[in-house]
Amino acid sequence: MTGAAGLCHTSGVLGFAIVCAVSAAAWIYLVAAHGGYWLTSQRLPGGRPVPPRQTGAGPWPAVTAVVPARNEADMLPATLPALLGQDYPGEFRVVLVDDRSDDGTAGIAAGLAARSAGDGGGAPLTVLAGQPRPDGWAGKVWAMAQGAAAAGAEAPEYLLFTDADIAWAPGALRAIVAAATGDDRAVVSQMALLRAETAWERVIVPAFVYFFAQLYPFRRVNSPASKTAAGAGGCMLVAVAALEKAGGLERIRGALIDDVALATLLKRDGNRCWLGLTTDVRSARPYPRLAALWHMIARSAYTQLRYSPALLAGTIIGLLLLYAAPPAGVIAWLAAPGGAAATAAGVAGLTGWALMTVSFLPMLRLYRLSPLRAPALPLIAVLYAAMTADSARRHYAGRAVSWRGRAAERV
Repeated sequence: MTGAAGLCHTSGVLGFAIVCAVSAAAWIYLVAAHGGYWLTSQRLPGGRPVPPRQTGAGPWPAVTAVVPARNEADMLPATLPALLGQDYPGEFRVVLVDDRSDDGTAGIAAGLAARSAGDGGGAPLTVLAGQPRPDGWAGKVWAMAQGAAAAGAEAPEYLLFTDADIAWAPGALRAIVAAATGDDRAVVSQMALLRAETAWERVIVPAFVYFFAQLYPFRRVNSPASKTAAGAGGCMLVAVAALEKAGGLERIRGALIDDVALATLLKRDGNRCWLGLTTDVRSARPYPRLAALWHMIARSAYTQLRYSPALLAGTIIGLLLLYAAPPAGVIAWLAAPGGAAATAAGVAGLTGWALMTVSFLPMLRLYRLSPLRAPALPLIAVLYAAMTADSARRHYAGRAVSWRGRAAERV
């Protein structure tokens, strides 16, 4: 190769080496200085006593769980009994908002509550028939608001927003309340352990939590000095006084990503928040096929980007730069070794790939999956880039985001 062609080739290899070097530098920053997002050490603080209350009969505050439910007849038998049976020494009630289901959700919930009471106790359950959604409200937030309003009659100190597919370990509520009261947190949220049993769940789910933590590093969420705020909608304990002071759920009435919106609302109002991982709160919802997982991610990815084409382009380019460039550099180096630029691309690519692989190991360990899966993270990231692009395509095609089959208004 000589002349202009050789010069172009050399320039191309040099440019690729620079891209790989930028990616490697980004990974050094992410692993060393991005809030420890890849570590799974943010767990619910344990052993903190519940401080004496200024009013009331005992030290444990009253809690009402609000469960938005739409067509959850299949999920409730696997999850509701555990919620009703929480080992909680304070006053605890559950309000399930049946958002106009057509599969008998309300009847199944009532039957499970009666069975729980007959078995020797359980929290009282109110099944609330959801009202038509007003203009400007997202479906899930409207259901949450109706449940919160119904709970207000009992004047609880905390609301526990949880989903119908979430299974609770017996002492999980006690632990989360102790953490909130012992550390003066207006929001304590735990990322439920998602199901990872089918082949595609094992591929997609750990990466989903990993990418979420990369976007919202939990340490920064938990730091009062940081503006980063996020929550996990399957398990959010919220102080009623703080929520009312911030303006209530009406302030986020149109939010399609309600958990992040709620946490952001409360943190911006000066409250302390906490978000972490757990194995005591689990999602029972199965995603047996790639199509179901694809929909789970694509339905809200473009919403997260605020429907911005510029943010969409930046996100896809960023994903490719971070995740695809390092292995591409290694492969190119191995395929055509020789030359300083090619070597530089290969070394930088290997550095970036190694760092991302190491950063994925704790999440795989949390989900009890083989560490041999970690080097495949670039392929999963490319799949996520495709899901994100498809989310934008759905938006512009008029296929609105939906909550359990209920379409949201287009923004």
